Amino acid sequence: MKPLVLLTLALGSLASAQNVDPTPTVELRILETTDLHTSALGYDYYQDKPTGEFGFEYTATLIENAKKEKRNTLLYDNGDLIQGNPLGDYVARVDPLKPGEMHPMHAAMKLLGYDAGNLGNHEFNYGLPFLQQVMAAAPMPMVNANVYIDDGDNNPDNDKNAFTPYLIQRKIVYDAQGRPQVLNVGVIGLLPPQIMQWDKTNLDGKVTTRDIVETAKKFVPMMKAQGADIIIAIAHSGINADYVPGQENAATELTKVGGIDVVLSGHSHQEFPGPVYKDIPGADITKGTINGKAVVMAGFWGNDLGIIDLKLQKVAGVWKVQDTQSALRPIWDKVAKVNLVKPDPRIALAVKAANEGTLAYVRGKVADLSAPINSYWALVQDDPSVQLVASAQIAYVKAALAGGKYADLPVLSAAAPFKAGGRAGASYYTDIPAGTLAIKNVADLYVYPNTVQAVLVTGAQVQEWLERSAAQFKQIDPKNTAPQDLVETSFPTYNFDVIDGVTYQIDVSQPSRYDVGGKLANPGAHRIKELMFGGKPIDPAAQFVVATNNYRASGGGNFPGLDGKNIILQAPDETREALVQYFQAQKTVNPTADNNWKLTPLPGVSLLYATGPNAQKFLPANATLQKMQDDGFAQYVIKF
Repeated sequence: MKPLVLLTLALGSLASAQNVDPTPTVELRILETTDLHTSALGYDYYQDKPTGEFGFEYTATLIENAKKEKRNTLLYDNGDLIQGNPLGDYVARVDPLKPGEMHPMHAAMKLLGYDAGNLGNHEFNYGLPFLQQVMAAAPMPMVNANVYIDDGDNNPDNDKNAFTPYLIQRKIVYDAQGRPQVLNVGVIGLLPPQIMQWDKTNLDGKVTTRDIVETAKKFVPMMKAQGADIIIAIAHSGINADYVPGQENAATELTKVGGIDVVLSGHSHQEFPGPVYKDIPGADITKGTINGKAVVMAGFWGNDLGIIDLKLQKVAGVWKVQDTQSALRPIWDKVAKVNLVKPDPRIALAVKAANEGTLAYVRGKVADLSAPINSYWALVQDDPSVQLVASAQIAYVKAALAGGKYADLPVLSAAAPFKAGGRAGASYYTDIPAGTLAIKNVADLYVYPNTVQAVLVTGAQVQEWLERSAAQFKQIDPKNTAPQDLVETSFPTYNFDVIDGVTYQIDVSQPSRYDVGGKLANPGAHRIKELMFGGKPIDPAAQFVVATNNYRASGGGNFPGLDGKNIILQAPDETREALVQYFQAQKTVNPTADNNWKLTPLPGVSLLYATGPNAQKFLPANATLQKMQDDGFAQYVIKF
């Protein structure tokens, strides 16, 4: 197969071939990777062992196979590429890339011949200078249209894009008769405007963002006017049923924008076409379209390759999409638990030095560990994996505030179980054996490069914070004796904040006060019961400092009262560094939870809870295994 190339032939040499048939047809294949999160290899750095469930080395084989099947192929990446596991941290922070040095993910992707890449929200986690350095050495052009330079004049009319907003790439493709045709492919990149909240420390005063759909409506007509025959929107944004301006997940609404032919979606770590989106208005999960437009979302960590096959026809000099089919190709059989393809050996060679450096880094000892740590039951009971993070944050913030204005205020701590299954699958849990506590284990406890921050709140705001967190659970009927699903799986576990320093219960027989997205849904409802501080009911007017991270403090997760305005501490250290300091001070870590929260007992009620199969080793007294599910999770029944 000849790869697609930029136009190198004179237009005159093609004219005669094109005039033979006034309506030539072209089959064009578009391939997508997304949310690779530095998963170059099928290697779990937290467990320090290989795995075949994810890894770009496997996706690369799918890419090469897919290219061989179709003469005309384009390949794009949809962002969240340079952050996500210890390899990303290693080349950004531990042994930083040198000027001009190519990021190991890009070194691997260079072998596949990407046509362009989009930026995701996690590209900004290490700051703009690092991102700009990475982009400068990238092997393919990068696009983003809705991030602008903050010029400080409050006049959006003269704002300039921070990055190249779009490209129009002139390609030679071959029609059904094998004749060359010219196709001008427009590519525009988009990402969640919420990066201004999530990475406020890195971005405030430097860039601003605009709405995804508004931005597309601005630039797509320009792209058409400049000769784009088809337009591909690479949107690091999920698929959602409803749309309001400024929202995070807007891929569905992009299918309604005139001029856009294809939407490459991402960010949500989900799969389209797939059953999770069968009820989205306008979605056809058989064809892989939404509102008639081709859409694909290729999972995460390289577990799927997204494929869109277009049939184009040139009518009266204009290329039109006549037919489309979207599909996903997985690298892993979830039922049989086997790989569906072999890894491309070139990828391991491309990232060899970075991988070896990462392994040496993550194996470094921090402290001794007296008992195992795991997160299998973190959603149903107070858990040591969350307790340790909360305790480390309290120690760090108390030390940082000592002697200052807020030194006499009580310090609480909000922490969430980051690795608790969910959309990442049945193996996505913290599971650290007793013995040596290493850097890899610290990264396992805290997977994001967040920094420590603290906010000033009232007792009433603590209550609302926990009410928002309690949307993690479905409403349970206390009169129903049949087993009932407990966990709301659409609610990300990183938003299930446990607040340490107070005691409370969560009454899941009540409706959730807030919906999954953070909107006040049931104003009269309260799931948080017996909220106490110091053994007494919390004073709604009392002031508290809550240790948390930059994502939450700046508004990430849409928690009431958290918008960045009540931040009183913006520490330079990552939360993982606070954990390292805390563990090193202890020398021997004894992981125990203080049981400051629990689900309100509902006598006679049985709750269904799905967790990792290894959870059987740490079985609570009130839980029994019911069955192993086809998706790899183990289903338990919990009784009060």
